Amino acid sequence: MPASPSTARAINDRVALRLLQQEGPLTAGQLKQLTGLSRPTVADLVERLTAAGLIEVVGESGEQRRGPNARLYGIVADRAHLAALDVRTEGVSVVVSDLLGRELARASVPIAYDTGTGPAVEQAVTLVERAAKEAGAERLHTVGVGAPGLIDPATGELRDSSGLPEWHRRLVAALQERLPARVIVENETNLAALAEQRDGAARDRDTFVLLWLGHGTGAAVVLDGRLRRGASGGTGEIGFLPVPGTSTLPSATDCEGGFHSLAGSAAIAELAAGHGLVATAVSPGEPEAAALVRQAVATLSSPSASPFPSPSAFSGADRFLSALADRLAIGAASVVAVLDPGCVVLGGEVGQVGGEVLAARVGERLARMSPLPVEVRASALGGGAVLRGALLTARESAQDDLFAPRSR
Repeated sequence: MPASPSTARAINDRVALRLLQQEGPLTAGQLKQLTGLSRPTVADLVERLTAAGLIEVVGESGEQRRGPNARLYGIVADRAHLAALDVRTEGVSVVVSDLLGRELARASVPIAYDTGTGPAVEQAVTLVERAAKEAGAERLHTVGVGAPGLIDPATGELRDSSGLPEWHRRLVAALQERLPARVIVENETNLAALAEQRDGAARDRDTFVLLWLGHGTGAAVVLDGRLRRGASGGTGEIGFLPVPGTSTLPSATDCEGGFHSLAGSAAIAELAAGHGLVATAVSPGEPEAAALVRQAVATLSSPSASPFPSPSAFSGADRFLSALADRLAIGAASVVAVLDPGCVVLGGEVGQVGGEVLAARVGERLARMSPLPVEVRASALGGGAVLRGALLTARESAQDDLFAPRSR
């Protein structure tokens, strides 16, 4: 059956808003051409969306003939303000943006491991409030939160996970109480995968696995364009994967002895020390492993630029990266054998600084270990992928709400 006039108007409005979101400011003539709608229909929807405060005139096109069609219409960016949080065990980072995703403020605060739950939550919430104020946001429409641990697929809440600070769970409730905003929580690795698919190393892939390599380990699975969370939200808890090369087996409450014991930051640092490598982090909060991998790659790429340009240092860096690739290939091979993703992205800070040097070595090993073809890529976004993914999630949620058809 044909759509009713009100339904047709709602559909046309939403199509026009999505085009303005994707293409930027457009004239009424360009909207007519892109939507295939008639000139009167486009004129009506422009009038409706302007009256609703969703679009406004943002300039004029380069057309010589002045008139309604020469006006450029764009989404009202400050109709809503958004925030994204990256919650780590050692601190919190926040970005505030407008409805178009343009960054307006950025801040972070370290939180010591022995900080009490109440003070830790207060530091984090205050950080968000200050960033919003700096951005000129009277209120936040939606807040996207990326955190380690399991997200309950039924409730969308962060589940109690062993080894993670209690303030993580309390933070979400505090944000909901203190901010008149919608709060969306997602596993940090899942958000990183969404960001890599939208803006990073997996832009051309509908199916891939992101292997998170930062302070800890994790994986995110995207199949046929959809993020897969699993029955309990635990898809990708690869740190618990039993692997050869460890002295024990992981348990239900501790990933010691699992893949984490081979590829977590502390394990990589120990491996580097065994090959005589030392390095200093370039930014606060950077995993020690990332600094070590960056130094090793730099030594191989430009020995003369390395602070340790001796042949032994070159050899040590080469052996270290080879040993690390051996370890990463063990975890990646298990994922490839089960899911056949065709592409593995080495994510997080370690994956980004390892670049093509590390990705190529892991790829070579996978080619020998598995009959399934798989491409290994380095992260394009690194640790920043979590914030980017949280912001994308908040933006899409806010736009779904604001662009939704209204009863008339």
